[in-house]
Amino acid sequence: MTNIRELAKIAGVSVSTVSRVLNNHPYVSEEKRNAVLAAIKESNYQPNINAIHLSLGKTFLIGVVVPFIDHPYFALLLKGLAIEALEHNYKLVLIQSNYEEVRELDALKMLKQKQIDALIICSRICGWSTIEEFTPFGPIVLCEDTRGKDVSSTYVDHYKTFIFALEYLFQKGHRKIGYSIGRNTGSNSKFRGMAFKDFAKDFQLPYEPDYIFEECLYFEDGERVISRIKQMADPPTALLITSDDVAAGIVTCAQQQNISIPDDLALIGFNNQPIAKMMNITTIEIPLVEMGRKLFLQGIVETGVTYQEIPVKLIERQTV
Repeated sequence: MTNIRELAKIAGVSVSTVSRVLNNHPYVSEEKRNAVLAAIKESNYQPNINAIHLSLGKTFLIGVVVPFIDHPYFALLLKGLAIEALEHNYKLVLIQSNYEEVRELDALKMLKQKQIDALIICSRICGWSTIEEFTPFGPIVLCEDTRGKDVSSTYVDHYKTFIFALEYLFQKGHRKIGYSIGRNTGSNSKFRGMAFKDFAKDFQLPYEPDYIFEECLYFEDGERVISRIKQMADPPTALLITSDDVAAGIVTCAQQQNISIPDDLALIGFNNQPIAKMMNITTIEIPLVEMGRKLFLQGIVETGVTYQEIPVKLIERQTV
């Protein structure tokens, strides 16, 4: 492969002149610039991107960890990330973790080894001690409430949001309320669980663990929720479903099982995805594309640790 010294020899100029032409330096005569450009074309010279990045101290690559690439929630976050990456001439390095700690660790090691400029983790599996171990090596941005930690974040206050939605259902007359989650180990799920317990205590309602439906991520999980409800002697009359896809699955299965929504079972979904609008599902709108954009900017802007809370709103439709 042709290097800069060989280019200089072909063009009949100094190595420093070649370097100035390659870096678009203005102080090069037209004759010498044309000679270098002709030598580049003749030799099919290709710059060493790694060497350029090393000289700049940047790779212009941002690592993004998502548990699943086929889930609408993370797809919308990625859309926002990709929009900002394109506008700022960065590329995204996508790491699918499947919630396996070793895969997330691999991404953190990429940051440590300077293979990426920053790491955005859209849903974390590693513990805080592990995350904090890697903060000296570059920006780490999380999609959860990290206030009080030395890590930037763009987040939704899931405790406050859940309390709002539970009180809304209470005002609608519901006293037997349940909810679904994707996994019970995430920090967002813990805040939701705390809100559920505090709500039951504050409104003097019984705390019903059976009304909590775990591992609900996809449309087909709605069938499992309906199946469990049908087996209950005293089922919930309302549910908070933390995925519009799952809520759509519940609505579809309920219709097949002659369960009237909202008369027999009221629903509030989350995220306000297109399927919620199509199926008239009441939902909590979370602007995921905007969240993705903010996560990216936190990764590249050197302003220290920042926390950005994203406001949400209720979109009321026919399922409540």
